[in-house]
Amino acid sequence: MVDEEAELRNSFPSPPSHYVNYTPHNLNLLEILKERVEDVNSINQHEVLSDQANVPSWPLVQLEKPRVDWILEDGHYNVFGDMWFVKETIPSLADLGGHQLYPPDPSEDRRPALLSILRSLLVTYSNLTGAILSPPPPPLSQVPPEWHRHIEWITVLAQNLMAAANDLRPVQARGNLERMMQQQLELRREETKTIHAHCDELEARLRDLRAA
Repeated sequence: MVDEEAELRNSFPSPPSHYVNYTPHNLNLLEILKERVEDVNSINQHEVLSDQANVPSWPLVQLEKPRVDWILEDGHYNVFGDMWFVKETIPSLADLGGHQLYPPDPSEDRRPALLSILRSLLVTYSNLTGAILSPPPPPLSQVPPEWHRHIEWITVLAQNLMAAANDLRPVQARGNLERMMQQQLELRREETKTIHAHCDELEARLRDLRAA
């Protein structure tokens, strides 16, 4: 089991061990089985294929192709032990179980909400410094100290700021790509201009040589 998990984490994993089961004989047995019964999952394949030779002990239904409709319905599939989503989306803070304080719609202006979060973070931090200087509660007190509540609220506010920043990653990536393409375009123009200057210089020298 440990070797299988290590193989799945390999950068270039080997094919699954059951690939050897996909022989022409086994695939032919699967076709015969599907012709004789409708539901191949609820039958004894050895009884149905009693007239066939070399019926494997493992279920022939394992040779079926993946159901694309099931993959689309689930929204994900597994390859080499890793889960891949059909449509890549960035989960929101609410999807991850957090307390989201800014609008979930990315088309809506989030700046007012983020500004309020930042102000609340500064006020809570100021209150935290005051709570730390307050005397601690009695040893047998069931009431948590005041600073504990401020720490929890600061954690929620910080999670919202980090989640909002992560939502801007695609925008940042597009901006970086546009800037890189613009830099490459300017570099190509400068190189082309340099080549044209060298060509003009060579043509001038050739004219001087012809005139000499």
